[in-house]
Amino acid sequence: MRSRTIKNPGSLFLLGAVFLALILGSARAHADFTTREDVSAFIEEIAARNGLDTAPLYVALSRAEHIPRVIDLIKPPEKRGVRSWHRYRSRFLSHTHIEGGLQAWAQYENELRRAEQQYGVPPEIILGILGVETIYGRNTGKFETLSALATLAFDYPPRAELFRGELESLFLLARDQKRDPASYSGSFAGAIGWPQFLPSSIRRFAVDFDGDGKIDFDSNAVDAIGSIANYLHEHGWTAGKPVAVRVRLAPGANPAPLIEAGIEPSLSEAQLLEAGIRPLTASLPAAGDATLIDLETPGADTEYWVGYRNFYAITRYNRSNFYAMAVFQLADTLRIGHASGSIKAAKAKSAKPAATRKAAPGAKPKPKAVPHKKKPHKAKK
Repeated sequence: MRSRTIKNPGSLFLLGAVFLALILGSARAHADFTTREDVSAFIEEIAARNGLDTAPLYVALSRAEHIPRVIDLIKPPEKRGVRSWHRYRSRFLSHTHIEGGLQAWAQYENELRRAEQQYGVPPEIILGILGVETIYGRNTGKFETLSALATLAFDYPPRAELFRGELESLFLLARDQKRDPASYSGSFAGAIGWPQFLPSSIRRFAVDFDGDGKIDFDSNAVDAIGSIANYLHEHGWTAGKPVAVRVRLAPGANPAPLIEAGIEPSLSEAQLLEAGIRPLTASLPAAGDATLIDLETPGADTEYWVGYRNFYAITRYNRSNFYAMAVFQLADTLRIGHASGSIKAAKAKSAKPAATRKAAPGAKPKPKAVPHKKKPHKAKK
């Protein structure tokens, strides 16, 4: 029998190194958080502050896993790409989002109207958020919330303080709801269920809108509807006021100082007009202070909008002008489709820029209700 000569000994070394890295990576992913001094200190601190027994906290965090993928997803990209409003918008004004929103409106009409009566937030805005966040409950995320938050709280220093606060809130939420802390799932950043509330927001703003004695974001659209409306109401939503209106720049106008004024409305109508901001209609709405929003797309003209206090309320859900405008335009598209009873009309509207949202029109024929079927969840991107 002839012996074989290894032609490339370096390849064996490389394979061994890869194998060792996999072993070490696996061990790191399953490392016990509670062996660390910083974690023990955290447990003792939150237990003392909230009157919690330390033993269940140690048990829960001993079962939590470090999730490397969570760190990868939360990190800002090394090379920032060019932002594109048109590309971003197309992700959320799709046939799936429009059809799903109209079906959800038909199915939860009474609950949406009740939320509007109680909190002043119209149905289309509630659905706009549900559509952008989870496509009406279809994509709520599959990350275990306990492990995701533990990973970010203890292994991601840039935002450790925020996520330690959310991890503490998760333990308090589990206590309040008499649930295992490991039973929650959601996005890589710890957002939970249909409306993608963080644990602290669930404790502060969630409501039992169907009156069954519990708050359920895993499978209960009604609690999500009421909670989103309450959240916006608590963050300054005012019934009957506009969200945003598209504007143009007068020749020679410089919008930069107005944009730099920030996302919170602080500009008067007089300031906007003096700076060369012109409405596309006869005049700007009489709605108080505003902010100037620029929506850039490479190779296309920048869209300029004036956003009001209700637009700012949407940005409290996600602090991005792109996000808030996507919610607003999806909402306006759903309003048109619901009023006309036609998804065709809604899709035609979605191809055009939205204008200022007006009061919901009177009842008109509506799409036929379709039972809501929840698709398998995917991790939120």
